[in-house]
Amino acid sequence: MWVFQSPKTTLLPSRSTFSPRTSLKPPVCSITLNPTASTADNNKLIQSLCKQGNLGQALKLLSHEPNPTQHTYELLLLSCTHQNSLLDAQHVHRHLLENGFDQDPFLATKLINMYSFFDSIDNARKVFDKTQNRTIYVYNALFRALSLVGHGEEVLDTYRRMNSIGIPSDRFSYTYVLKACVASDCLVSLLNKGKEIHAHILRHGYDGYVHIMTTLVDMYAKFGCVSNASCVFNQMPVKNVVSWSAMIACYAKNGKAFEALELFRELMLETQDLCPNSVTMVSVLQACAALAALEQGRLIHGYILRKGLDSILPVISALVTMYARCGKLELGQRVFDHMDRRDVVSWNSLISSYGVHGFGKKAIGIFEEMTYNGVEPSPISFVSVLGACSHAGLVDEGKMLFKSMRGAHGIYPSVEHYACMVDLLGRANRLEEAAKIIEDMRIEPGPKVWGSLLGSCRIHCNVELAERASIRLFDLEPTNAGNYVLLADIYAEAGMWDEVKRVKKLLETRGLQKVPGRSWIEVKRKIYSFVSVDEVNPQMEQLHALLVKLSSELKEEGYVPQTKVVLYDLKPVEKERIVLGHSEKLAVAFGLINCSKGEAIRITKSLRLCEDCHSFTKFISKFTNREILVRDVNRFHHFRDGVCSCGDYW
Repeated sequence: MWVFQSPKTTLLPSRSTFSPRTSLKPPVCSITLNPTASTADNNKLIQSLCKQGNLGQALKLLSHEPNPTQHTYELLLLSCTHQNSLLDAQHVHRHLLENGFDQDPFLATKLINMYSFFDSIDNARKVFDKTQNRTIYVYNALFRALSLVGHGEEVLDTYRRMNSIGIPSDRFSYTYVLKACVASDCLVSLLNKGKEIHAHILRHGYDGYVHIMTTLVDMYAKFGCVSNASCVFNQMPVKNVVSWSAMIACYAKNGKAFEALELFRELMLETQDLCPNSVTMVSVLQACAALAALEQGRLIHGYILRKGLDSILPVISALVTMYARCGKLELGQRVFDHMDRRDVVSWNSLISSYGVHGFGKKAIGIFEEMTYNGVEPSPISFVSVLGACSHAGLVDEGKMLFKSMRGAHGIYPSVEHYACMVDLLGRANRLEEAAKIIEDMRIEPGPKVWGSLLGSCRIHCNVELAERASIRLFDLEPTNAGNYVLLADIYAEAGMWDEVKRVKKLLETRGLQKVPGRSWIEVKRKIYSFVSVDEVNPQMEQLHALLVKLSSELKEEGYVPQTKVVLYDLKPVEKERIVLGHSEKLAVAFGLINCSKGEAIRITKSLRLCEDCHSFTKFISKFTNREILVRDVNRFHHFRDGVCSCGDYW
């Protein structure tokens, strides 16, 4: 939406406040109404001036026309938006009321749309409240205006009242109220409302409208309900490129990158008449980045060049990120260097790219270069640069940047920024300082902040703070099994096996299961997926045999299995067997067997890389003389000759 900052004004200011702006307007000839001409001719003259962009002259003539028509007012309001003049718009509104059009539902709709354009939502509400004859178009205008400013709950309340007085919804109503369901921070209660609206759509036969069903896919995607979105998508009788893009984005943004690429392949093979657009390509590039699918990404890059999409900023920014997340940071930098113009999103992509590779000082340098070039940082800029500081252990630099948010840039820290600071301090084993930041927060910490503290406690085995954080997390996220597993990990490392059993019992009684780690590897442009319990791969026996052989040989080189990550009180040999089956080790073994000699092995892990897999991969890189790149949920690990780029700090 377009947002215009303007002084607060009332709906109907006094006549003296109206001074239609004529500056910055093209000079026009002086035109006066012909007193002997008909009203129709005079209205046509005003309408003609509006179409020519001469709003100031049109407003002068309006004051002398006793009978402006509905169409005249419509064009005047439209001209006010084209001229970005809220004061002139209110002048027209006042004139409209004085001429008895205050109950015209058509003009009420235009007024609400106009005030929405100026981000003057209070005035839009007042127009709606004063309109007695509210047609579905008036309701739709208000639904749209409220949704654009994130007032989803208000939309749904108004929608309920509309239904109660018997006004039937149309296809636009359903689209706006579905968008309203995700306009207020994705509250669970709004998901239930969305499901009710879905039922309304089916009951009233609107499931054949492609834009309604596409919005429904997007609604479920925003709430992370991938299976619901997929069900809606699969049942759509007609799909357009927006529908396909919405479903691909749903997969890409909800941890289903493999499925996103599969669906894109289906789009390319089965729908010859549909051409992916820039929105599609951004989601596909995000999926490639998530899987470190470099060859797939290169193919997509070629398609983007052939289709002339390389001038679209979001696409190029996604390309920068894709190459960096696939381990080719230099290619991401090259794409960035060749950009004709750059926005803050482009800079953020580069800052984040260096951050995940552990080049914290370089990321800070790019941040400073961005501000030097006159690009004002966004809240995401600070998330990116603070994350870079966290991965590189740059505590003092991160604290200075955090302090500069309000002082130098007028940005109030959000939950995400506090989570970054807690992570920064926690990784550096300054856990008490991290806890103090949480205590001093003026906003509710939420699960992101407490999760950062718990993750740091896992790294440094701080049981006391871990228990404090987990109590809050169990209350905030009662169904997130990961929090229970993290606490159990900490208890296991501390040798507190009774507490481990207690936490595992909690998982069982609440019907929760630990999400198994998953790893992906791209070999010859095909992506393979592994989980620790996976027996589907036809090479599984060969992979296990290779890992057992390598483990035995690496022990002679100094490798010592780190079995503390196993949450069972078992014999050491049993624990070794369990850690040897971790998904990233299976992916490494698969790469050793199937990748060409000298080719780098690229792996993506859905969780944090465990200590044993990190140590094992370091030894493997030296023992086999292979370059191995592993990107976990936190950062990039570049293994070569027995050394990791993270410096064992991750």
